[in-house]
Amino acid sequence: MDALFVLSHYFGNNDAMGFIEQIEPLKQAALAELHAATDLAALEQARTNYLGSNGKFTALMKQLGALPKEEKPVAGKSVNLAKVELESALAERRSDLELQAALPKEPTDFTLPGRRRPLGKLHPLTQVTDDIVRSFRKIGFVVADGPEVEDDYHCFDALNTPADHPARDSQDTFYLQPTAADGGQSSSLLRTHTSSVQIRVMAKQKPPVRIIVPGRVYRRDNADATHNPTFHQVEGLYVDRGVTVGDLKGTVEFVFKELMGSETRIRFRPHYFSYTEPSFEIDFSSPLTRKMGKEWLEIAGCGMVHPQVFENVGYDPEVWTGWAFGFGIERIAMIRYGINDIRLFYENDLRFLRQF
Repeated sequence: MDALFVLSHYFGNNDAMGFIEQIEPLKQAALAELHAATDLAALEQARTNYLGSNGKFTALMKQLGALPKEEKPVAGKSVNLAKVELESALAERRSDLELQAALPKEPTDFTLPGRRRPLGKLHPLTQVTDDIVRSFRKIGFVVADGPEVEDDYHCFDALNTPADHPARDSQDTFYLQPTAADGGQSSSLLRTHTSSVQIRVMAKQKPPVRIIVPGRVYRRDNADATHNPTFHQVEGLYVDRGVTVGDLKGTVEFVFKELMGSETRIRFRPHYFSYTEPSFEIDFSSPLTRKMGKEWLEIAGCGMVHPQVFENVGYDPEVWTGWAFGFGIERIAMIRYGINDIRLFYENDLRFLRQF
């Protein structure tokens, strides 16, 4: 029987046809429209036409309340079965259409070999920094951090390097433009070493102190194979009662053997730094230096913390002693990996970075 004829008969003359007899034709018409939908929009329209709040099948269900009480159970069961069948058909057709929509618009050969996603890895400088931090943590040091934009006091004055000190010349850096907010007298600059962090830590923390400070520093250097205006440095600081140069030497030997191999040898040479006294340059010898054609190579600077620095942060130099040392992370990486140009670290050339 034609569905449109049935519907017009139903809505036009409800007394001429039994309620149950109307369910099957309406269900078949709904199924036909659901299966005929060619996309998700057409399917949604078919659902609205029959199962929406004003749909045809919904309108039929609303007539259930007008039936005599004894006919409602049988009629209700028939309506519910039809509704379940329609909802099942709707879900199945929606699943099919969603799969079709997700398929490539152009033919795809699924037998072709796949393309692996390239895995990223840590930058060589990050790898070396992690190794340094790991070595220091084995002997009880913690990592401290501080701002890269510093002021003259923390970067120089508190470290016993006042404005007229000759050591300032060897650490020329980049000053920031004064602003109206600071009255045109800004002394902000990009830090020349991570030693400024030791001042900040000691000013806030009572002894003992045992920290390392890895971080980026800046100096007005012309870029070449061994210099760059931006590089990375690790500062170490240990303050306690009765700290000696022997503690410094033992720590340095332990760390550099961890980083450069068990055959590494260390020697100290007298030097001058304004914030340590006595001060030393550290040289090391290992199979790595001999590969470079050198028996000894300078690697770091160190010394016992100057009493004036302790006084600047409120420590009594008659009670507390300590040492500090610092070295460049790039220099360690270049020696470990046999790199002869520091600029390679900053060029982001994947051909270089994939080697590590």
